[in-house]
Amino acid sequence: MIDTSHHPADMGAGEDGPAKEYLAFTLGREEYGIDILRVQELRGYEPVTRIANAPDFIKGVVNLRGTIIPIVDLRIKFRLGEPTYDQFTVVVVLNIAGRVMGIVVDSVSDVTTLTPEQVKPAPEMGTSFDSDYLIGLGTLKERMLILVDIDKLMSSQEMGLIEKIAA
Repeated sequence: MIDTSHHPADMGAGEDGPAKEYLAFTLGREEYGIDILRVQELRGYEPVTRIANAPDFIKGVVNLRGTIIPIVDLRIKFRLGEPTYDQFTVVVVLNIAGRVMGIVVDSVSDVTTLTPEQVKPAPEMGTSFDSDYLIGLGTLKERMLILVDIDKLMSSQEMGLIEKIAA
């Protein structure tokens, strides 16, 4: 009989499952986090090709090694003021539901590991940010990350980037 009660693979696992890693990035004065498993790569911002009649938060498309990918500016999407593009602006290339797309953020800070105990439910607020896309708030000492359900956000109907699969 093998005792598995203190197996090393269980270390870091909380009551609700294992710790998860989030890519932390800034938009305005707030810090956000998305599941690191959705991140394909980080790139500097480069000019995009605009698409006629696209919503304003869809900046356009870029050619990523032969694949045309849409670029969404989360600062515009979340109504966080007029975006500026400088040497710190980053495009986070995501792979969601087999589609590659990019999101523009002000800067990327680090990869943060959060246990389930460190993720608190987001309070209900009448903000311009739809709480349907929030996982919760990640708390680390004095730091708080707004955790975004990037799959839900990028596959939402208003984005129009991922076709809904008929049930």
